[in-house]
Amino acid sequence: MKFVFAHNNINVFDIEKSLAFYKEAVGLTEGRHIEPEDGSFKIIYLDGPDSPHQLELTWLRDRKEPYNLGDNEFHIAFYVDDFEAAHKKHEEMGCIVYENPAMGIYFIADPDGYWVEILPAK
Repeated sequence: MKFVFAHNNINVFDIEKSLAFYKEAVGLTEGRHIEPEDGSFKIIYLDGPDSPHQLELTWLRDRKEPYNLGDNEFHIAFYVDDFEAAHKKHEEMGCIVYENPAMGIYFIADPDGYWVEILPAK
């Protein structure tokens, strides 16, 4: 029996802001989406250029307030081939929320406050 990661889901408050952020910050683009005729929700699967793993964004029309992420003890992570260029880009975007130079990593936050870890490629 073999299991392969398919996707991770996060719920987002403003789907357009989230799509723009993930495209600019880490290069994810829409792969496919699900949207019922009544427009009550959208599910958009984001693809990266070098991984079959997807990030699923779920937007709910009736959601009236941003999500409470609690202590935000979860995150997603990306390797990047040019760590310094990525850091500069994220600095310019103003989305770096935590840095750990001793470990050689940093975190950015998306429009909903979800943390994204940036790691240098091995």
